[in-house]
Amino acid sequence: MTRHRTIDAERRTRPDRRARAADRQAVSIGVRIRRPGENWFASRITNLSVTGFRLQSFAKLSPGKELWVALPGFEGRRAIVLWTRAHESGCAFDRPLHPAILDHVVRLARADFMN
Repeated sequence: MTRHRTIDAERRTRPDRRARAADRQAVSIGVRIRRPGENWFASRITNLSVTGFRLQSFAKLSPGKELWVALPGFEGRRAIVLWTRAHESGCAFDRPLHPAILDHVVRLARADFMN
């Protein structure tokens, strides 16, 4: 009879492109973010999808924490920080963006880049 040993280990998941819920658009968008109860802080989104975004910010963010992000021309939307590395964070929107909002924001960002 063969005995199998099991090893208890904490499973860590790492964001994986194959596991993403939606395609991301490469952008450079100036946004405002804030943590609950704090003031708005200037930051930048470097990729965006209907489900989330990659944020560059000097604000101290921690995985699992809530933040609000204001895309240009729109009110703040709630998001959750999934991971952080130096001054970058991956965040997921609490509720997905409507595809028309994503298209509009990406189009504006690319038009700004061309000017």
